[in-house]
Amino acid sequence: MNRTILQRFPAGGPRGSWPAEEYAQARRAEGCPAEVVMDLDADAFLVVVAQRIPAEAVGV
Repeated sequence: MNRTILQRFPAGGPRGSWPAEEYAQARRAEGCPAEVVMDLDADAFLVVVAQRIPAEAVGV
């Protein structure tokens, strides 16, 4: 399974502000199954969508 990054948000946002969660919620309201994950190396939150790779593309 691959993931596509829709948006990146710095982890050091203002206290009480959750811009990545708000962005993901807006995408889910549009029907896009977005979720938030943490990129520890970049110290950022990523809003991503999972994309399934067809079995024939990976040789299964």
